[in-house]
This record gives sequence, C-alpha cells and structure tokens, in this order.
Amino acid sequence: MTIQILMPALSPTMTEGNLAKWLKKEGDAVKSGDVIAEIETDKATMEVEAADEGRLGKILVQAGTQGVAVNTPIAVLLEEGEDDSALAQAPAAAPAAAPAAAAPAPKAAGIDAKDLSDKLGMRYKAQPNSSMRKTISRRLTEVQQTVPDYFLAIDCELDALLKVRSDLNARSKDYKLSVNDFVIRAAALTLKKFPNINAAWSEEAILRYDHVDISVAVATPTGLITPIVKKAETKGLAEISNEMKGLAERARDGKLKPEEYQGGTFSISNLGMYGIREFAAIINPPQACIMAVGAGEQRPVVKNGALAIATVMTVSVTVDHRVADGAQGAEFLAAFKKLIEDPLSMLL
Repeated sequence: MTIQILMPALSPTMTEGNLAKWLKKEGDAVKSGDVIAEIETDKATMEVEAADEGRLGKILVQAGTQGVAVNTPIAVLLEEGEDDSALAQAPAAAPAAAPAAAAPAPKAAGIDAKDLSDKLGMRYKAQPNSSMRKTISRRLTEVQQTVPDYFLAIDCELDALLKVRSDLNARSKDYKLSVNDFVIRAAALTLKKFPNINAAWSEEAILRYDHVDISVAVATPTGLITPIVKKAETKGLAEISNEMKGLAERARDGKLKPEEYQGGTFSISNLGMYGIREFAAIINPPQACIMAVGAGEQRPVVKNGALAIATVMTVSVTVDHRVADGAQGAEFLAAFKKLIEDPLSMLL
C-alpha cells in the first residue's frame, strides 16, 4: 500500500515550516536515507531524509509552500510493485497556505497603509516576514512583557589583551583569535564562579546549570540566530575560536542543526565591529542574562593621577531580576572585567 510522507518536526518546538525545495521529482526511485526535500524552519533550512524505500508517486505540497503544519501529508511513496493506480486512494494535494484575513480596524485606529500610501504618494515594497522574523518578534515581545530586568555597564581596558592576542596569533597558523573569543572565554570562566547568573527562572525553582553553554548572536540574511559554544568553561581559546568560526559560517548558510542553536545558558551579543560603543541587549529566554559588547576604542583615562590613553571596551549585561539581584550582577561584571584586563589569568 502507499506510504504517506509527512511534514516532519525537526525540533521539539516546531509546529509548522516552509517546504523550500523538492530534491526528488515524481517518478524518482527513493531509498531509505535519501535526501528528498529541504524544509525551512524558523532558524535554518534542514534536509529531510526518506525513512522508507519506493518510488515518489505524488507530490502533495509544492515547493515554496509556507506554513505547512507538522504531520501534514506532503507526498505519497509507492512501494515496490505498486503502480500509479494506487494513487487513487492517496490524499488530495494540500492547498497552499493563504495569509489570514485581517480583521477590520476600528475607525479610531487610523488609516489603511495602502490607502495612506496612495493618498500621500508614498510607495513601498512589502517584504513577507520569514519564519525567523516571526519567531524573533514573538519571543522579544514576550520578554518585554514578562521579564523584570535591569541593566549594568562597565568599562574594560583592552591593551594587555590585544598584546596577548597578537602574540598568540603570531605563534600558530592553526587559529586566529578574535577579541570575541577572549570575551567568550572570560564569560565562561566567570559564570562558573557565579552560578546564580548561569541560570533560569521557573515558578518552582531557580535552575542553576551544571555547564556554561554560551549562545553567541550571529547576524544572517534572514535574521539573528544564536549558535551555542557548549561546555565553554572546558574549552581553551583556540578551541573556542575554531568552533565559533564553524558555527558562524553554518549559521549564515542556514545549515545549523537544531541542537547547535537550541538551548544555551547565557548569551553574548557583540556589535563592536559596527562601531557601536554601548547598547542594552534583550534577554534570550529562558536565560537569565545577556552580555552586550561594544567597540574597543582609544579613550582618555586617569592612571596614577595622570591623564593617559587606553583602549577601552564598554560591556553591559541585562539581567533577570527574579534570578539575580543588582549586587550579584555587579559582582559578576566586575569579575569579568578583571579577567579581560588580566588576560594571562584566563590561559591557566
């Protein structure tokens, strides 16, 4: 009898996805393990492998269809010996998802965007929201409405770190350390000393994690994603650097596996490469803290009562007040600053 190929759930939280591409066409032979389609989730494009053998008899959901619910039949596989007549019992092709009709706005709410555009001569191109953008919108709105957070910032001098980084990079061609690699290493070591920051809130208890899994924000063409350096407290600078380069490359190509970006106990967002001096990042739930890293720049500082010039980087944290009080957040940030300004100590 025919075998239905269903829209797979590629992560525990996935409820729908976009059928981006078919890699097999009707009539093609299919073996178990063959990649037959590509599915776009809210974070990445994933390959779908066939679980059974046979011949692809009928495609029910066409490439490019958005919002296909998990477990919806997307194709029909004919078993060995079956001909096309068996397709008569197959389910009908699923209709393409159509955008939901918008409810009429109250008169006091203003004017339809298209009407306003026509009346004022404004022109625009509507860019459909990707699954990733919808997820970002939903999660950030949830955070703003439910998490009572606070913001702390501190200045870190970088000159010693930059010298150590230059010396280490000159020693080997197997790695090329960035300032962000040092930030990840310093954050991981500091979090081991502050388990109340490496934590999450639940109504029953505060969850303090055994390991430091650092989510690092990476910008992609479709939106922000946070691949994870797992057990970062156990990894040296070279390992962190090489792992982060691979994660960032796969993130930009949309090739991350769900386990590479789902979870994490602490987040880092670095906008220093854009020249941003200081900013407040939004917590990535259920994590209790996110670190925002600004640009390293030369600034006047006072040393031993005299004016001097130093390379200074402003680092801030946004902390869930339910998990850690202000004094705890301040102690964490001060300990992080100490490691950044004494980089040799994080090599031990």
